[in-house]
Amino acid sequence: MSLPQEKIAVAPAPVVLVGCGPGAADLLTLRALRAIESADVLVYDNLIGDEILDFARPDAEKIYVGKRAAQHTLPQEEINALLVRLARAGKRTARLKGGDPFIFGRGGEEMDELRAAGIAVEVIPGVTAAAACAAAAGIPLTHREHARTLVLTTGHSKPGAQDPDWEALARPGQTVAFYMGVRNAGEIERELLAHGMPGETKIAIIERGATARQRIHAATLATLTARIAAAAVKAPALLIVGEVAAYVGDGTDANSDSPAGSAKHTANE
Repeated sequence: MSLPQEKIAVAPAPVVLVGCGPGAADLLTLRALRAIESADVLVYDNLIGDEILDFARPDAEKIYVGKRAAQHTLPQEEINALLVRLARAGKRTARLKGGDPFIFGRGGEEMDELRAAGIAVEVIPGVTAAAACAAAAGIPLTHREHARTLVLTTGHSKPGAQDPDWEALARPGQTVAFYMGVRNAGEIERELLAHGMPGETKIAIIERGATARQRIHAATLATLTARIAAAAVKAPALLIVGEVAAYVGDGTDANSDSPAGSAKHTANE
């Protein structure tokens, strides 16, 4: 007679929050690549392309949880709960996030939820959008003659959030990079002008920076919303505001489609 088998508890597996950079596979770090290759499950965002997913094992499960403006496949709370369930099932989970997990990526919220559930978390940094887009456009985010301060902020906040410190953002001698700024470009233009930033301040608008679908547009603060409308700019896009945005070029190139690193752009109209 066989003895009844005891149910063996599965130890929770650690979860890796992986910064995958702006989307180009060759901008992954080696540590990120190894985490993707070894994962049982990939939980991935909107900006994670097939090139990156192709590094996964053939038997790895892939779960899409991407978000676009006002369009969420899963609310953040359900993503958090999903990560906890996968870890408790003993599955090595790589949570793939565009850019860096801790720069406007809500990685901190996911880490808090996992740690509260007693699950170990590893964080792998990634190339954040400001660095990637600026490099692809040939824009130095800091420069001793033009900008000794770099500010990273978001143009999209949750309802009820505290208003940005527009007075601080409008100060001269700095570079301001707005993540997710297209949808609220009108407010950004209006508030910066109202708080003293000159209308001729240079702005670079970079769509899908450092990828094969990159487009770069030159504008000024006074023409920001008009430029976005004329070029039919779509998210994801980053706004780089300040003197360094003049490095985009002289505005002579009429072709708005540019491969990563070419720094082609469309002129201010």
